[in-house]
Amino acid sequence: MANSAKRILVVGPSWVGDMVMAQSLFITLKARNPGATLGVVAPAWSKPILERMPEVDDVLPLAVGHGEFGLASRRELAARLRGRFDRAIVLPRSWKAALVPFMARIPERIGFLGEHRYGLLKERRKLDKQVLDQTVKRFVSLGLPLEEVMQGEFEIPTPRLTIDRNNLVNLRLTHALSSRPAIGMMPGAEYGPAKQWPLGYFHALAARLIKDGFEVRVFGGPKDHAAGESIVNGLPHAHNLCGKTQLADAVDLLADCRQVVTNDSGLMHVAAAVGVRIHALYGSSSPAYTPPLTDNAVIHYLALSCSPCFKRTCPLGHTNCLNDLGVEQVYQAMSVDSQRANGVNVSA
Repeated sequence: MANSAKRILVVGPSWVGDMVMAQSLFITLKARNPGATLGVVAPAWSKPILERMPEVDDVLPLAVGHGEFGLASRRELAARLRGRFDRAIVLPRSWKAALVPFMARIPERIGFLGEHRYGLLKERRKLDKQVLDQTVKRFVSLGLPLEEVMQGEFEIPTPRLTIDRNNLVNLRLTHALSSRPAIGMMPGAEYGPAKQWPLGYFHALAARLIKDGFEVRVFGGPKDHAAGESIVNGLPHAHNLCGKTQLADAVDLLADCRQVVTNDSGLMHVAAAVGVRIHALYGSSSPAYTPPLTDNAVIHYLALSCSPCFKRTCPLGHTNCLNDLGVEQVYQAMSVDSQRANGVNVSA
């Protein structure tokens, strides 16, 4: 694969966290191809995130729902892209994800083998899960020469989303947020309940943090609103922002937090990309496979014999990987971080 392409198209993933991790690839492509322009084909919801990535020159929304085939929409987008790009990198491994670059007649089309898409890709790479043992490594590898990937060691740039300070000021006024230092909480996990810390634990932790002088902000989409209500119920200085903010707003409000407590979710990766201190709670998933891409994180993971199972719901029916991860453990870790942030010498 030549590193001389000046017009690069990436077919992006369909999940918030994966799209944030894809920024590591975008950074790599811009560093390896000076002066190149980068376009990203992505679901319409991801446009606010991509617009916070300086490496992305053009966001090309694909009007197709998750799991939908949408041939007409793909054909229409491909017609608009014809002649505009020299190389395409297809991150999803599905057959339909490779259709737009193929129909747009982009000369170089690179991606992993999957779903019998032999004719759709010009360079088909076998996925070595031993070498590429993390999602972000798989993304970045597609922007590198194959011989470099085969050596097994290559740089993974850290995602970094830009912050809109003016928007943050407006959000603080709109939602009547206080001047207390803020803690973010993300109780949702799109994949399923086996990745979700109990809501009662979030509530108990919020109560203790508020008593310590913090404000609590609960983040999530409309589907997380009820969960947010159960966390803030009866608590002063607690705000349920689930469904009340846009994705770009969450970027700015998370950057304004001192620490966040989060399940392994898309918003965890957003928080990592704005540099806030993260306390990441892992149950059915693995922090080795999809870690927050930051050095500023504490991983809370019990590593039970049945973990990680990668199931949506606990196959054993007890979800002990999260139920046994107590509030006290997380609270103490956050207290230590708060003391260090305030200049208190905390012994190991």
